[in-house]
Amino acid sequence: MSGLLALLDDVAGIAKVAAASVDDVAAAAGKAGAKTAGVIIDDAAVTPKYVQGFAPARELPIIWRIARGSLFNKLILLLPVAMLLANFAPLLITPLLMLGGAYLCFEGAEKIFHVLFPHGSHVIEEDMSVKDPGHLEEQKVKGAIKTDFILSAEIMTIALAAIEVPNVWMQAATLAVVGIGVTVAVYGSVGLIVKMDDVGLFLAKNAPTPIGRGLGNGLVKFMPVLMKILSVVGTAAMLWVGGSIIIHGLEVLGFAWLGHHIHDWAYAAGHAVSEQWTGVVEWVSKATMDGVFGLALGLILIPFATKVIAPLLGAVSGKSKAH
Repeated sequence: MSGLLALLDDVAGIAKVAAASVDDVAAAAGKAGAKTAGVIIDDAAVTPKYVQGFAPARELPIIWRIARGSLFNKLILLLPVAMLLANFAPLLITPLLMLGGAYLCFEGAEKIFHVLFPHGSHVIEEDMSVKDPGHLEEQKVKGAIKTDFILSAEIMTIALAAIEVPNVWMQAATLAVVGIGVTVAVYGSVGLIVKMDDVGLFLAKNAPTPIGRGLGNGLVKFMPVLMKILSVVGTAAMLWVGGSIIIHGLEVLGFAWLGHHIHDWAYAAGHAVSEQWTGVVEWVSKATMDGVFGLALGLILIPFATKVIAPLLGAVSGKSKAH
């Protein structure tokens, strides 16, 4: 009996330590998650485009497939790599972050370039043809998961850099909590966004009061506008996040000239207005300059990606440059 009581006492002690560890993980995850806010905005703004043009019944299943792919990206692919990098090759974290930031700059700049100078190819048009809805859905889901992988890599790496915990197990647990929490928040929000027009249609047809029917009609009319706004916000967030990652990475690597100048210019702009607006103007100024830098870098990368990287990938994969 005394042995059993001693065992129960040990179990109780372990439970107390575990409970404290859970609290520590939650606190660290909250702090690390806050650092990733910019990329989360980008992720939430980009994803709804992948369900445009599909029947309403397919919207939530597509989002669920993308969310599962996102969890696989974060927990199965990226989490082990992040832990290996953090513990065995921490010097590689900044260059990898910058590589992901460059990709975001390229994606954002390419979207703007396409709007200003519409372009395409018969291969892309053939791949995206609605003559085969199943093929189109597969391509959309694959494209969304590919984009999510880049954004998830940025989220996990930024979170990893912000985590301050005593051991590798808490570090891994915190990263897992961040990954799951971000995925639920992003794709839960996306699910609500893409189904709001269906909610509006239901209210417009079935609401018992004129106010309810008017609200439903308003939602139906507003959703296309919201989707366009999200597309613009997503592109701007790509450029802002990508540019800021590159600039910060340059500072870490010892090339702080640009980052210091942007900080000084933003500080001057913030202190050129009344005191209550100083913080807002300073933040907006810095974000704008980071975004402009991201756009300039992305425009430079477009010919490099199409003339150098695409042929190399084509040679490795055996596919044509257009594919």
